[in-house]
Amino acid sequence: MKMKNKTGSGGSLWINPVLDKEFRLRMRTPRSFIALLSYVLILGLLAIGFIYVSMGFQSQQSGMRFDPSVSRILFYVLSIAQLVLIAFMTPALTAGVISGEREKQTLNILLTTQQSSSAIVLSKLASSLAFMVLIVLATLPVYSIVFLYGGISPSQLMLVFLFYLFTMLLLGAIGIMCSTLFKRTIMAVIMTYGITLVIFVVTGVAYLLLYAVVQQSYYSGSVPPKYSWVGFILGLNPVGALISIFEPNISKQAFLVNSGNLQDDAPIALWLQFLLVYAVAIVAALWVAIRRIRPVRRNRHADDSDNALNVGDKGVSEGEVAEMKPTRTPEN
Repeated sequence: MKMKNKTGSGGSLWINPVLDKEFRLRMRTPRSFIALLSYVLILGLLAIGFIYVSMGFQSQQSGMRFDPSVSRILFYVLSIAQLVLIAFMTPALTAGVISGEREKQTLNILLTTQQSSSAIVLSKLASSLAFMVLIVLATLPVYSIVFLYGGISPSQLMLVFLFYLFTMLLLGAIGIMCSTLFKRTIMAVIMTYGITLVIFVVTGVAYLLLYAVVQQSYYSGSVPPKYSWVGFILGLNPVGALISIFEPNISKQAFLVNSGNLQDDAPIALWLQFLLVYAVAIVAALWVAIRRIRPVRRNRHADDSDNALNVGDKGVSEGEVAEMKPTRTPEN
């Protein structure tokens, strides 16, 4: 006997035909295999190139061998490079999931099913993120190069992968929101990449500029404050939050914590601020996507009021015409 998972008339939230179809069709296209191969190949070539360059710099002192102390730097380079690749691929996978259905004229058919708006949006998001998780897990053999030389614990690698998952969820939620707000896929992709550019680049550039300005006036006073507000800008940048996971002291340097007292700490860790702020952004983006995927339901009350006004106007006009017509008396 087959068990059916249902939650009322909307179907199950996680096991539903939309999610099942996405999982079945996602890996059946050659584009998925090409994307997976290209991703792992780029990251692998980056690791091999870094090792080759490091061996070239150290060949005169210690011979042609890789210094194990450089493995930690290799881990940082691989982690930041993979974060950039995630920022490049995730919007492309999520920005067209709803607008693509609209362009293929299949969205109306999908909305007439028993699936709720939340089930459709979350299923599309889960299928896209599942493919990204598969790609990230496929890079574990590349990270095994770092473990050969030591310097990195498995707990640090696990924290980095959890950070990747949160970043993918953030960019995926933004992509789903833009896909529901814009009817054309090209516009949704452009807006998603624009927001991603603001998160990754604009916040970093703004921090560097403001850091240089604040630093000059920070130490000019006789009694500098305990910390500066400029660190909150870096907390919005994924690269800064990722580095703070590796080096906790980066948070103190970002906030310009007064070094007079060694016990003083940053008001908040950069990675913690990143999680708190963008967790709210994820919920807001998904809420907008769920609300905007069914525009008919949103305008139903307005349509009913317009119809009532039209009927009332029609009744008034007919009454006026009836009063203007002369009454006929019956002939004897």
